[in-house]
Amino acid sequence: MADTRSGVVVPLFLSLTFLLVLIHPVVLAQSAWEEDGWLRTSYANERLENGDEFGCYGMPGLSWNHDAGAVAQSCRNYIEERINASQWGTSPISTYTPSSLTMVEHERVASQGFTVHGDDTDLSLSAWHNGTDEPVDVWDWYNLGRRGGSLEKGMASLEDLQHEISQGGLVNLYWIGRVNDATVRHDQEILDFLSEEPGLWLTTWGEAWSSWSAKRCYEFTHNLASTDNGSVLSFEALDTEQCRSATNNRAWNVPVTWVIELGNSTVDSVTSQGAELPSIEFEKNMQQGWWVNGDGALMLSVINGNQVAIELAEDDVEYDILGQTEFWNNHTAAVTIAGHETNDLFKWSKRFLDEEDIRFTWLVTPRVAEEGDAWIPYAIVGIGFSTIIAMLYLLKREGLGPIAPSPSVADAMSDEKRPQAVSSERSLDAKEDDDEE
Repeated sequence: MADTRSGVVVPLFLSLTFLLVLIHPVVLAQSAWEEDGWLRTSYANERLENGDEFGCYGMPGLSWNHDAGAVAQSCRNYIEERINASQWGTSPISTYTPSSLTMVEHERVASQGFTVHGDDTDLSLSAWHNGTDEPVDVWDWYNLGRRGGSLEKGMASLEDLQHEISQGGLVNLYWIGRVNDATVRHDQEILDFLSEEPGLWLTTWGEAWSSWSAKRCYEFTHNLASTDNGSVLSFEALDTEQCRSATNNRAWNVPVTWVIELGNSTVDSVTSQGAELPSIEFEKNMQQGWWVNGDGALMLSVINGNQVAIELAEDDVEYDILGQTEFWNNHTAAVTIAGHETNDLFKWSKRFLDEEDIRFTWLVTPRVAEEGDAWIPYAIVGIGFSTIIAMLYLLKREGLGPIAPSPSVADAMSDEKRPQAVSSERSLDAKEDDDEE
């Protein structure tokens, strides 16, 4: 009997465990949203190729204040199952977080891979709330500042944006494309300024953080060799496990700009991986390439692990690796635009198709589902619970399962039936005694 019961208790325990999984808030919340189908299409991949980034905003049915880790986990899965986060990396590292979260809750969000939290989260540590608020530690990025105002027409201020850019650092604009069913118009004057103003790095949250992370740990090798036509300077920024582990392998391997002093030498060409790198002297968007500034210094932008051959016209060149620039391509300021609450990528982004230089960090969230679908997971839970209860009572009738009577109780119940049999037996004995008399 004990063996039989133990064989039944195990599947019952597994069934109850499955029930607990069903009622987990992340599973229940899946009925609260409908996915943005555009994230799975070639259109979304075109946004990636153009340099946009996909991060998290939130998940309907889940609350940042109640379980920030669950929101981050669910939102991360939502993106990873549909699209890469960037042309530089597959997993998202940027997310919106409300200002009500504690540092402990921010750490839970970071444990899901999100290293940039924004914007204006009210933590004491911060990054880029002004031109001198340069981040020092990874925790500073849990409170990314909002600078430059909104992209919304009527709210945007070109004067304010120009002032922030003149202060330097990373300038983070705010954008929301729709309010309920109403389309929000953007300020074209702001976009025209960003496209035409020189010295700006138009980037995304993840690119900016990955570039900053690359400065915290790096190694490189270099060598000069003479040739028949001059010399070749070989340079490689190493992709080391030690540096990757410094960011828990979360930083994307993005191009970082190195400054190489070449004296009066002339650069004939720069090649990497068998292909010639282009000139990026006036480029605003992150890519590999090079150019020589007015002082004769080479600005070389490459990703770690790519060996570069710099062909020089002169022999016996004296050179010096001066280090990395603050921002990509030695720009004086960086600008990001965060698209908050992005639940329809096509409607939110189609108006910017002609803006070749503008880059967006799309903080995506599914659409809220129709109310008629909200009962589905609860019905599943109810059916599962009812099935388990019914099974337990069926097993009880057979004397099995955790709610069946214990062996001692069952024996006692059996004894209650025995007096009738004993009484009948005594009657027969008494009859036999009467016959003998």
